[in-house]
Amino acid sequence: MGYVDLIKAGADDTDMKKYLSEGDQVAITIRIPRNLRDASKEAAALRGISFSALIRQGMIQQLVEKE
Repeated sequence: MGYVDLIKAGADDTDMKKYLSEGDQVAITIRIPRNLRDASKEAAALRGISFSALIRQGMIQQLVEKE
């Protein structure tokens, strides 16, 4: 079952978040402005999390959000 299947099945937020947070880790490269990266690293540090965790949280939030 994939992301689209969960959407079509009407999965709740908990099930969606669980699905999105599971799986093997993969490395990616993205290009963003240096100021955005630096500000995000500072924001993550203020929250006591890593930059990567902040990015993952944002992505999961966007994918779970109902339109």
